[in-house]
Amino acid sequence: MVHDFLNELVAFFKVLGLNYSFVLDPIDRAAFLSGMVVSLELCILTIPFSLLAGVIITAALTSQMRWLSAPVGAFVELVRNTPTLVQLYCAFLVLNMLISQQLGQGSSPISPLMWVVLVVSIHKAVFHAEALRAGVEAVPSITLEASRSMAFSRRQIFWYVQLPLATRFALPSLINNLVDLVKMTAIASAIAVGDVTYQSIMIWSQRDNVLELILLILIYFAVLTWLVSKAGRWLENHLRMPGYGQ
Repeated sequence: MVHDFLNELVAFFKVLGLNYSFVLDPIDRAAFLSGMVVSLELCILTIPFSLLAGVIITAALTSQMRWLSAPVGAFVELVRNTPTLVQLYCAFLVLNMLISQQLGQGSSPISPLMWVVLVVSIHKAVFHAEALRAGVEAVPSITLEASRSMAFSRRQIFWYVQLPLATRFALPSLINNLVDLVKMTAIASAIAVGDVTYQSIMIWSQRDNVLELILLILIYFAVLTWLVSKAGRWLENHLRMPGYGQ
């Protein structure tokens, strides 16, 4: 029944001049579906990791300890002013080799997929941190004075007062960063991680159906980014601060 449906689908698109016959091949179909799963896995892993790293970087950037905030600030400038693809190559081709040499192993214990997760997460984390830092600085001084009058320490003020408020202030920017992060996971194909882009390249190199697969990739990522945007819009409405943005 599924095979008949796929045959009809391929025939329908063939009339439109699009060749989707690869879905009738069990190997190619399985490879493409596997790539979709890997891309989804990358998104699921990088989103929480990038947010967590962004919070940690924000705490360091807003710290009064100069020995901590200064090098972290320099790291932020380096990461956000260099291409993500170059960072991925440096991590996978250089750091990966150094780790393997230090451990005396033929290969690094960190898989290519995890290198993508680490690089993309850290790259977007610095943008999260800048958005959160702006939110921290936007917290009214009277709120901070009220916190100090309640004998809150600086650490407590940051975690219980500034960060929750900053997150609400910065939420639109954070959601925009996450949408960009979803699209950025496509660079995984550069180091042969079997995401949807890499699997599509492998298929079209044999079947010469570049246009058809590019359209599928575009639709797939459009759906993923739309879901992130919808979730972000729900969060914005749910966490909207009374008196702001009305």
